[in-house]
Amino acid sequence: MASKEELAVFEAALEEARQGYATKGIPIGSVLAEGGRIVGRGHNKRVQEGDAIAHGEMDCLRQAGRRRSYRGTTLYTTLSPCMMCAGTIVQFKIPRVVIGENQTFGGNEEFLRSRGVEVIVLNDLRCVELMKSFQTEHPDTWAEDIGED
Repeated sequence: MASKEELAVFEAALEEARQGYATKGIPIGSVLAEGGRIVGRGHNKRVQEGDAIAHGEMDCLRQAGRRRSYRGTTLYTTLSPCMMCAGTIVQFKIPRVVIGENQTFGGNEEFLRSRGVEVIVLNDLRCVELMKSFQTEHPDTWAEDIGED
């Protein structure tokens, strides 16, 4: 379960998702925090930058910069991570992930859990509505993002 402090940090991830949506991009935001302090934040920029791997989690980790260790960090993301992002979470040994929602895209929670990552799903309806709006307005872009023809 997420604490009040964590829910406040999650709001920054939601803000990132909204920023992506406002710039005609895929509305997925992410924040990396350590002890409640945000050390990186980003959003999906595949459309805006023409970068195939600029998912929200990847942009966030780029913005956080190099780290010797991710011990003690939590990655917040508005949508359940895809396999690429889940693999990166496991690779960097990020111990905890807080997910806004997994209804509009069933991600890889079980994969993460099987690798020892603590996973919390908030079922945040604001995240669901934002993603549903995008999927309805831009179905081709969404299909491209998740690797569907």
